[in-house]
Amino acid sequence: MTRSRVLLALFGLATAVDLLSLAVGFGPGHALAKPLLMPLLAAMAALRGAPRLLSAALACGWGGDVLLLSDADPAFLAGMASFAAGHVCYLVLFARVGRPRAPVAVLAPCYAVVLTATVVLLWPGLPQELRPPVAVYSALLTAMACAAAVRLGPVAGVGGLLFLLSDTLIATGVADWPQPPRPDLWIMLTYVAAQFLLVRGVLDGLGGRRDPAAAYREVRSTTP
Repeated sequence: MTRSRVLLALFGLATAVDLLSLAVGFGPGHALAKPLLMPLLAAMAALRGAPRLLSAALACGWGGDVLLLSDADPAFLAGMASFAAGHVCYLVLFARVGRPRAPVAVLAPCYAVVLTATVVLLWPGLPQELRPPVAVYSALLTAMACAAAVRLGPVAGVGGLLFLLSDTLIATGVADWPQPPRPDLWIMLTYVAAQFLLVRGVLDGLGGRRDPAAAYREVRSTTP
């Protein structure tokens, strides 16, 4: 088993421990497993040739994960800022490694409608001091999700949508909307799946870009 597969297995194990801990209400298990998720995913991606911007995006995700373990308002704002920085990293990365895979003229208006509807519906329930940062963060998150679909295709696109869903669940909790049972479980489930699919989409995109060169080298190596 290669080192990247070992790290992927450890990531899967940490995810299972985290989700099970949330399902049964075991706080220490969540506090132990959650900070391990993004470092394990980043290490696996690095062994598979991930660019530094992907590592930076996951590092920002790790920062947000750790900060959101606290219920304090300053930690929430700092965590939001950390995730926002991660979305900026993703946006730059998608522009560099992706290529047009879906019509932006069709998808962008759809994501814009989702953004507008979400902010308008959540706005009255949000604390006044959180309204501007939530609106700015939501715009960055939506832009990242749209870019993932447009530049990297369906796998990353689903990852972006799951990230939207995860953070919308957080925002509805802040706005005192009715929540499903064990909301933290659904937030983490969609978040971890989102980050994994975004990483998978980037690595697949890099593989697609390198295929022609690899094929050329293979032909050269078999040519007398």
